[in-house]
Parts: sequence; C-alpha cells; structure tokens
Amino acid sequence: MKQTAIPDLDLTLAASTFAALGSEQRLSVLHTLVRAGPEGLSIGELGTRSGVTGSTLTHHMKILAQAGLVTQERKGRSIICAAVAYDELRQLSNFLLRECCADCPETEHDHG
Repeated sequence: MKQTAIPDLDLTLAASTFAALGSEQRLSVLHTLVRAGPEGLSIGELGTRSGVTGSTLTHHMKILAQAGLVTQERKGRSIICAAVAYDELRQLSNFLLRECCADCPETEHDHG
C-alpha cells in the first residue's frame, strides 16, 4: 500500500472543519446558503429558510464562520448577510478526493 504523507496541518484543519459540520442544524444552514448562491441571505431570511432562528442560528453561524465555511458581512445598518465560502468548501471536498484510488494498483495503469 502506498503511503502519501498528508501534512498534519491539512489533516488538523480538515478535521476541525468536518467537526463544524457535525450538527444537523449546521448542515441545514450551510445547505440553505449553498442553495441561495453567492449573494447569500440576510440572517432573517436564512433563519426562515433553514428553520434555525435566533441565538441558535447565531451560534451555528459563528461555528461555521470559524471553520471558514461561511462569511458574514454587514449591509446597511443592521442586516447581516451570510454567504458560503465556496473556495473553502471546494478545498474540503478536494481534501477527501485528492488521493482517490491512490492505493489501487489498477489505477497506476488506467490513469498513467
């Protein structure tokens, strides 16, 4: 079996990001934001669409933001818009897939 060294920082970062997704409500919030597209949603609209509201939504947004999966930006005086950090989400997916089939002997011949 081939062993490819994954830098500890990558593994640590990926683990903490996946941990942030370890909640059904946070996944729902993120899924709602992905569906909304790059413009994001106001925090109120996000709550309405995801079914997660108030301090619970604020708590989950904080965790997702700390994990680098969402960004929050003030627009106007009080409306906070939340949008998905698509590049970070892609990096997380790539972390899982970047060494796909690396230990399968037949892939050396098929993709070489």
